[in-house]
Amino acid sequence: MAPAAMTFAQSLSDAQPVPFWLEDPGKPGALPALTGDERTDLLVVGGGYSGLWTALLAKERDPGRDVVLIEGREVGWAASGRNGGFCAASLTHGLGNGLARWPEELAQLEELGARNLDAIEDTVARYGIDCDFERTGEIDVATEPHQLDDLREMHEEASRHGFTGLELLDADAVRAEVDSPTFLGGLWDRRGVAMLHPAKLAWGLKQACTDLGVRIYENTRGLELSASGAGMAVRTPYGRVFARRVALGTNVFPSLVRRVRAYTVPVYDYALMTEPLSPAQLASVGWKRRQGLGDSANQFHYFRITADQRILWGGYDAIYPYGGKVSAELDHRPETYLKLASHFFHCFPQLEGLRFSHAWGGAIDTCSRFSAFYGSAHGGKVAYAAGFTGLGVGATRFGADVMLDLLAGEESERTRLKMVRTKPLPFPPEPVAWAGIGLTKWALARADARGGRRNLWLKAMDRLGLGFDS
Repeated sequence: MAPAAMTFAQSLSDAQPVPFWLEDPGKPGALPALTGDERTDLLVVGGGYSGLWTALLAKERDPGRDVVLIEGREVGWAASGRNGGFCAASLTHGLGNGLARWPEELAQLEELGARNLDAIEDTVARYGIDCDFERTGEIDVATEPHQLDDLREMHEEASRHGFTGLELLDADAVRAEVDSPTFLGGLWDRRGVAMLHPAKLAWGLKQACTDLGVRIYENTRGLELSASGAGMAVRTPYGRVFARRVALGTNVFPSLVRRVRAYTVPVYDYALMTEPLSPAQLASVGWKRRQGLGDSANQFHYFRITADQRILWGGYDAIYPYGGKVSAELDHRPETYLKLASHFFHCFPQLEGLRFSHAWGGAIDTCSRFSAFYGSAHGGKVAYAAGFTGLGVGATRFGADVMLDLLAGEESERTRLKMVRTKPLPFPPEPVAWAGIGLTKWALARADARGGRRNLWLKAMDRLGLGFDS
């Protein structure tokens, strides 16, 4: 191993192979599994953000409604407890993706997204959820000249459409916020993103749900969905739940509605967490306003500072397992950790000697349009939302409202949206999916290395509306 690589490896020598967030001493104990049969008005399948928001909003809409939630492991153990804690207002995976796909609805989508983030902030305050919520915004940083051009273009496009919440930063301005010699400029969304502790948000929503009377069963996997009289039934390992309506918040895990499965693929994303920075180390970086950051490459990094002054550094590698396999074996990838460590010290050379305390990964539900899709099945008795593609911390609350609208048979501002009424293109079966995703990843990396120039393959994918991201 080369000397530099050895240094990066040494920075990882004490890293625990577990998600930092899930080791918090405030983690609640697991609730008992379901045994026997249950009957309810609404069954929610999945105990991540999607399911928790659905259960909570269902009780807020109608306190008399009986609601049951089942979770295959423990609440928040999967993506909801492993992500970076970026809670974004965007429902479209960013302004650029929204302009490309739903330009005629974008103003409405941006407004709905802003209201959704405000509602999350209100919920956190109203229920006293201690999740380190900070409305600090996010800076997209340019580390290559062509990325700076892209940020300028996005700023101009946003201004033309009347969106005034973005501030373009030159190199001096962005480095005054967070100091890295790699930063050439940035685009700061001051109000559109909050930072939070993701597992604490999930646990807080769990407590709020149980306080309102939601019955939650953990270690209770939904195995099979079938019609039962005027309602539906879901079989579990030790029993069944009979429900008038069912909301599916299973996301990356195989949907109980089989036809939905082709619309998503699992993508494994990985992150590192540093030990707490000393006052001198923190001063060398700045970061006084604690914004989230992300670079503008196709293979991008996201990074933020925590309440106890650690830096989370994630992204870059997006690993698709052949056949769409979701497995605990894929939660760790030492070769990616080493790559991330080298990139971290390239970004922040002034932090040489800092060590990582945790390293982990997890699966994201990716769809070909990069933002969630919605639908119903079984004559409107079942609703689903999936495909959040890494933006689920905030957008799942909006998805929960959509599912509840669909189950109520209500036409609303949300259900009238083209974004809600249409589906992404499905992924092809294997081995075509594996080959296509591999080729797309290669082409994206090549574009990053060639000043952002997209080859014929990427241009063809753009025209078809197909993509691959995490």
